[in-house]
Amino acid sequence: MKNKNKLSLWIISILSGLLFLSPFYIVLTNSFKTQKGIFTDVMGLPKDFFTTNNYVEAFIALDFVKSFTNSLLITVGSSLIIIVLSAMAAWMLVRTKTKLSSFLFLVFAAAMLIPFQSVMLPLINIMGKVGLLNPGGLMFMYLGFGSSLSIILYHGFIKGIPKELEEAATIDGCNKLQVFFYIIFPLLKPITVTVSILNVMWIWNDFLLPQLVINDPKWHTIPLKMFYFFGQFSKRWDLALAGLVIAMIPIILFYFVAQKHIIKGVTQGSIK
Repeated sequence: MKNKNKLSLWIISILSGLLFLSPFYIVLTNSFKTQKGIFTDVMGLPKDFFTTNNYVEAFIALDFVKSFTNSLLITVGSSLIIIVLSAMAAWMLVRTKTKLSSFLFLVFAAAMLIPFQSVMLPLINIMGKVGLLNPGGLMFMYLGFGSSLSIILYHGFIKGIPKELEEAATIDGCNKLQVFFYIIFPLLKPITVTVSILNVMWIWNDFLLPQLVINDPKWHTIPLKMFYFFGQFSKRWDLALAGLVIAMIPIILFYFVAQKHIIKGVTQGSIK
């Protein structure tokens, strides 16, 4: 009976793994096919329709170096702002025991329940009136949308840091900023890696908010450039799928380098 349960669990695990990997198989195999090959047999291997020209054409059409630089600047800039300000906010919320701090923490938690689509039109209207429909304004908006979860994760982690460390640093002459950057922030490394991975992944892949905010083509990110493969009268699936593979490589590499810290950071942030 025990062996049957184990076998069933293995079968379910393998089927679940194949189900989750099937989109990657479809994207990868079809990125090496011609447009005719994709429409002829979308599930099969490239075989007679094999080509690598899709990657060359997609690289040129995406203006990959420029769009990659834009995505990198916006993603890294936004993530750094979220990490530093969220960590500082969470630290103050933990160390300040007042009704106001408890209320503010609940506000941050409740903000996670508000869907982006319900606020995007008034938000874009307001940001347009103050002249922030540009990359700087986009980073500011990412701070608003990404800080709630980040503060909650930091909040749980900081509770486990002894307050005596801060008191000792204060006695040695450190001011608040020095205590944070020299004592607290280095201790937040595990949860900071988790927060950075979670934010980098959704900001890198985000399409809707940059489309609403960035009107200047010279600041278009990779997801916005991908949209050019789908016109009113033609859809270049061959180039789009090759472009998707190229766009996924940096974020997948980043994930594999840092993924071992995700579970550790989330666990420590949730139980402390």
